[in-house]
Amino acid sequence: MHRAINFGAGPSAIPLDVLREAQEQFLDFNGSGLSIMEASHRSKLYEDVHNGAIALMRELYAIPEDYDVLFLQGGASLQFAMIPMNLSLGGKIQFADTGVWSSKAIKEAKIQGLNVEIVASSKESTYDHIPENIVFDDDADYAYITSNNTIYGTQYKNYPSTKAPLVVDASSDIFSYPIDWSKVDMMFAGAQKNAGPSGLTIVIIKKSLQSRVKESVPTMLRYSTYSAENSLYNTPPTFGIYMLGLTMKWIKKQGGIKAVQANNEKKAKLLYDAIDNSNGFYVGHSQKSSRSMMNVSFNIKDKNAELEGKLIKLSTQRDMIGLKGHRSVGGLRASIYNAMSIEGVQALVDLMQEFANENR
Repeated sequence: MHRAINFGAGPSAIPLDVLREAQEQFLDFNGSGLSIMEASHRSKLYEDVHNGAIALMRELYAIPEDYDVLFLQGGASLQFAMIPMNLSLGGKIQFADTGVWSSKAIKEAKIQGLNVEIVASSKESTYDHIPENIVFDDDADYAYITSNNTIYGTQYKNYPSTKAPLVVDASSDIFSYPIDWSKVDMMFAGAQKNAGPSGLTIVIIKKSLQSRVKESVPTMLRYSTYSAENSLYNTPPTFGIYMLGLTMKWIKKQGGIKAVQANNEKKAKLLYDAIDNSNGFYVGHSQKSSRSMMNVSFNIKDKNAELEGKLIKLSTQRDMIGLKGHRSVGGLRASIYNAMSIEGVQALVDLMQEFANENR
């Protein structure tokens, strides 16, 4: 079997054990004679999959009982609009702007004519760090951050403390470290980086926040609709939820979220050490204090596009894919989500060292 080492930013690598289990069950799930893709979302067969995925999420992530776990569609991008629709009370909404995705969320809130304030931003330095000492007003309708920035390779080391409800876009680092839920009122993520295939959106939200929604918000755009029906008001993305459940089982087999975090820290250290010990041949985009464990963005010295293209071509020849950096920063980007093995990162480090020695 041919398997590339997938450093793509998303959709990204899925654990091989998860893919194998799905393959084994694909045509005949649990002796039913059906693929899970064919099963009715109202059937007991699917109901067990659905509720099992939620239960595993609650167990692994230690999600408190006063939070709902919801399954939606439309990607994290739909949440940029849904969140202000559901949580705005007519006061101010405050954002920390740390990249493209927070900027898009700000845009969607402004489209709705809401009072938007940006309390911190790293835009002037090409989003190369997470601003320090972010302070949100206690009376804000809600505060909003993006926990990890895939393009720029930055990540919050700690969430800001705030009396205003804190909303966290965790699309690219969900399930990669434990969460202090006393600081978070809502977390959402597209599944396609750490939780399964694209097409499924995860929302974890305090039940008390859902009463804010106005009657003018369409039924399918209300969190309360999904909460009241256990995310089964309409047909959910059943296969994505099935794959999420398998991914949660895989995380549990690794030893849980803390074990996954420890492995992620090892992988990130290995790659950042290769950059830092290259005598300036490789230069990381993010400031060291803000470095991401999930996405490592870097350039070759003097942003040498010719050499960067040469390294990307060589990496592809060696079955490493997805290393081209985002167009807004260029260079290279290695996404090392939960499913990436330490052996895969080591293979990239070996190539980087070989390439640096040959092209100094």
